[in-house]
Amino acid sequence: MTLTAMKGTHLNILDLTKTFGQKNVLSSVNLEVQPGEFVAIVGRSGCGKSTLLRLVSGLEKSSSGGVLLDGEPLRKLSGSVRMMFQDSRLLQWKRVIENVGLGLQNNWRARAEWALEQVGLKDRAEEWPSVLSGGQRQRVALARALVSQPRLLLLDEPLGALDALTRIEMQRLIEQLWQEQQFTSLLVTHDVEEAVALADRVILIEEGRITLNLPVNLSRPRDRASEEFIDLRETVLDRVMSRESSHINKELLQLSK
Repeated sequence: MTLTAMKGTHLNILDLTKTFGQKNVLSSVNLEVQPGEFVAIVGRSGCGKSTLLRLVSGLEKSSSGGVLLDGEPLRKLSGSVRMMFQDSRLLQWKRVIENVGLGLQNNWRARAEWALEQVGLKDRAEEWPSVLSGGQRQRVALARALVSQPRLLLLDEPLGALDALTRIEMQRLIEQLWQEQQFTSLLVTHDVEEAVALADRVILIEEGRITLNLPVNLSRPRDRASEEFIDLRETVLDRVMSRESSHINKELLQLSK
C-alpha cells in the first residue's frame, strides 16, 4: 500500500465554551492551527485541555461557539479526524491486526499491515495485545489512529503511562510520522519538555482560557540540552507552576477559614 499525500486540516476554534452544570470548563477559547502544524496544549489537571480535544474531535458538543475544519463547521464525527488516548483501548479478544483494522471495510488487511509497518510492528500483526509491552500497545494504538490517513490527529496524553526511554522513542516516532504524512496535530500533555520537543507552538490553558501562545522556533530534531530549548521549557514551566502555586495557596486559605 502506498500513502496518499494529503495536506493537514486547517483548524479554527471560535469562541468555544463548554459548561458542566454551573462551571465553565472552557470560556470563549479561540485558536487557529495551520495545515500541517503541530500544536501542544499544556496546563494543570482540570484546566480544560482534554475537554477541548473532545470538542474538536466531535465526541462532545460545545455549549456555545464552534469548530471549523477547512472552513466547514464540525457537526459530527469526521472521518478525517482521529484521536489517540492515554490508554491503548485495544480489544483483548482481537489480534493486533484486527484491532488496527477495526471498522475498516475495503482492503482492510493491507491497510492495517501498512499502518503497523509505519510504527515498526508489522511482524507482530497476528499477536494478541496481552503479550505486548506498554510501549508496543501504544504503537498499535497509533497505527489504528493512522490507518485511515487522518488529516488531523488528536493526541490526549498518549505517552503519559510509559517509562522515560520508551516515551522518548514514541515522541521521535510521532514526530517522524508527522513530518512524513503532514497531518495537523494537536497534543495534550502534562509534560512541558514533551510539548517543547514536539510542537511548533505551545498553548497554555488556565481555568478554561488560553493564557500563553508560545512559538517554538527551534530546528528539528530538537536538542534538549541546548540553551534555547532549556529556556523555552523553563518559560512554560514557570508559567504552569506559578499558577499551580497560586491555586494551592487559595485552597489552603479556604481550608484555614
